[in-house]
Amino acid sequence: MAKRLPPLNPLRAFEATARHASLTKAASELNVTHGAISHQIKALEQSLGVKLFERTGQRVKLTPHGAELLPAVSTAFDGIAAATQRMTRPASAGTLSVSCVPALLLLWMTPRLGSFMAQYPDIRLTLIPSNDAKDIRAPQVDVCVLYGDGSWTDCWMRKWSGLELFPVVSPTLINNRPIRTCRDLADHVILHGDDGREWHTWLAAADGLDLERGRRHHLGDARTAIEAAVHGHGVALGDSVTASMLLARGLLVAPFSLSVPAVDDFYVVCRNEMRSAPIVQLFVDWLFAEKEQADSRADAPVAGRMGIRRKRPALRVVGAKS
Repeated sequence: MAKRLPPLNPLRAFEATARHASLTKAASELNVTHGAISHQIKALEQSLGVKLFERTGQRVKLTPHGAELLPAVSTAFDGIAAATQRMTRPASAGTLSVSCVPALLLLWMTPRLGSFMAQYPDIRLTLIPSNDAKDIRAPQVDVCVLYGDGSWTDCWMRKWSGLELFPVVSPTLINNRPIRTCRDLADHVILHGDDGREWHTWLAAADGLDLERGRRHHLGDARTAIEAAVHGHGVALGDSVTASMLLARGLLVAPFSLSVPAVDDFYVVCRNEMRSAPIVQLFVDWLFAEKEQADSRADAPVAGRMGIRRKRPALRVVGAKS
């Protein structure tokens, strides 16, 4: 078999160059000179007897032969990286870095971390509040929980949860300034956690798009918008995943029975080579198990949760808790 395989270093140079479409970037990644990369690729082409790249100025493009070879080489290197991770990362001890959507991290994951810590006391967690897809490639991040459309490429991902959106408000605010119909929202400050798309979706379903001309604040993310609502600064959009505990504790109430599907979903994402690391598998399995348990309890009566249902033509007011 050894006689049928090209040397390892030329294959590394080929894979890095193909991925970056640049000899210079490949040289930087592998910490060698531009000339060394060029020499390795020429040696590989001579060994195989085919041309692997077309040179166009500073860029390179795979030939049909190169395009045929790349998937096999990439898969082989991914397999080596995964095996290395399994060997060097213990199954239930060590460090684990998790990047998570700020609202989900604060309102859903953190309250449940006690069960993970109890099961795996030797795993040291680093939690990063972020919804930046760049974290997928960040070497200091092991696994991400992202809110988005799932369009990330060259990584492992699995949808963790969809979610429904509905207005939420503090009991104090709604008692002082009642919300009996959608039109009453005109007397309140609308708190946005995004660029306005999600409130637009809910107001469209409620036949209240003209209310978008009222007072509003854009607060950067859902966590900040929800916190502002808890403090009585306006009406925010809660969701069926992160707002449940605040509703149960009576810190927020949901004045309407109308909910709409969110624009995006929650996904668990990581680099391909990290998926098979035992410590990552433990966390991912725990995350899905916790969600399954939460879903199994969702039908039980919860104090402060006000009959949220998917799109209905009429809006029903429910009483606010004092």
